[in-house]
Amino acid sequence: MDRMTTARGDLDLARFPEDPRDPLRAWDAADEYLLRHLDEREGGPVDLSGSLVVLGDRWGALSTALVTARATALAAQRPVHRPVQIGDSFLGQQATRANLERNGLDADAVRLCTTRDAPPDRIDVLLVRVPKSLALLEDQLHRLAPHVHEGTVVVGAGMVTEIHTSTLKLFERVLGPTRTSLAVRKARLIFCSPDPGLPRGANPWPRSHTLPADAGVVSGLTVVDHAGVFSAERLDAGTRLLLGSLPARTGPEHVVDLGCGNGVVGLAAALSNGAAEVTFIDESYQALASAEATFRANTAAGAGAETVARFVAADGLSGFPPGTVDLVLNNPPFHTHRGRTDATAWRMFNGSRAALRRGGELWVVGNRHLGYHVKLRRLFGNCEVVASDPKFVVLRAVKR
Repeated sequence: MDRMTTARGDLDLARFPEDPRDPLRAWDAADEYLLRHLDEREGGPVDLSGSLVVLGDRWGALSTALVTARATALAAQRPVHRPVQIGDSFLGQQATRANLERNGLDADAVRLCTTRDAPPDRIDVLLVRVPKSLALLEDQLHRLAPHVHEGTVVVGAGMVTEIHTSTLKLFERVLGPTRTSLAVRKARLIFCSPDPGLPRGANPWPRSHTLPADAGVVSGLTVVDHAGVFSAERLDAGTRLLLGSLPARTGPEHVVDLGCGNGVVGLAAALSNGAAEVTFIDESYQALASAEATFRANTAAGAGAETVARFVAADGLSGFPPGTVDLVLNNPPFHTHRGRTDATAWRMFNGSRAALRRGGELWVVGNRHLGYHVKLRRLFGNCEVVASDPKFVVLRAVKR
C-alpha cells in the first residue's frame, strides 16, 4: 500500500489483490495530472456537482480521490451526484471498493458499472483514463457519446506512451474537437469539446471471425469478439496449440476455462464432451460477454446445446469451492496493464490446485521463456510437456 498526495489530503491506495511485495502503485503520473487539472484549471476548478463519469479508472485512485472532492461540495451544502465508475476490470472494481474502505469512505459512494452496463442518461463531466486497447476506447466512446452534451467537460489522461495520434483522432471522430496538453512527468491530458450533432457512424463492435481449419473441434466456427478482448479477430498461436492438444474426455465432469477471453477453449471442451459442465472465468467483462456470445452462437441447436455453462467475473479461482473441478484449461496473462509480472499466473495456478479434485488436471499454455513448468512442479509435484513448438509449450499437471 502506498500514499498518494492530493489537494484534498493524502490517500492510502493499493492494487487488488493487495500484495506487499508488489512494487507497482495503484496510480501513476497521469492520474495525478488529471486530478490537479480538475482543481487548477484555467478559469476555475471543474464543477463536479453534476453527473460525473469516470471511464477506465484502473485501481480506483481517481474514484477515491473524487469522492473526497464530493465530500467538500457536500460540506458546502451543494447538491452532488454520486460518481459513476465504468470499467472492464473485476479487479479494478474490487480495488475501488477496498480503497474507499481503507480511506474511511462509504463503499456506496461510487456507483460501479461494467463496460456492458447502460451509462447514465446525462453526463456533465466525463473523465477518461485512456486504456491500452484503442478498440475498447472506441467502443466505450461510442456508447457514451449519446449521453454527453455540448457543455460536458471531457478530459482524458494517460502516459505519453499511451496517447497517440490515433487516440486523439478517435476522440475527435466520435465526440468532437480535441486537443492535447503539454507533457508533465511523461503524462498528458486530452481535452475534447463534445459536438452532439457529429455524424459519428455506428459502433463497429462487437465483431466476428471464423476459426481456421486447424483449430480442432472448433474449426470453422464463428467467434464473437467484443472490443478489447485478447486476440480479437484472430486465433492466437498459443491457443491454437492448446486446441490441438486437448484431452479426449467423456462423462460428467466440471471443466473451467480460466482466463477465458472470447471463450474458444471452453467451447471446445463443451463440444468435445457434451456431458461436461463448463465454467468460463475472466476478470474482464468484455471477455465474458464475448465468451457467452461465442458459446451461444455455436451451441444454440446442436452439439453442446445441453451443456451447463456459467460465465463468472472473478479473480481467477479465488473463493471457488475446493475439490469441485476435474479439468482447468488456462492461458495465463503475463502482464497487468503495462507491467510484466507472473503474479497473475501464480495466483491462477494456486487457485487451480485448490479447486481441483484429486486426480484433476491443470492444462496450461504459455511462452517457452516464461518457465511455467518450474512453478507447476513446485506446486503440484509433477508436470509434463504435452505439446510444444518453437515459441509455445502446453503443460499438464495433476493434483495427487
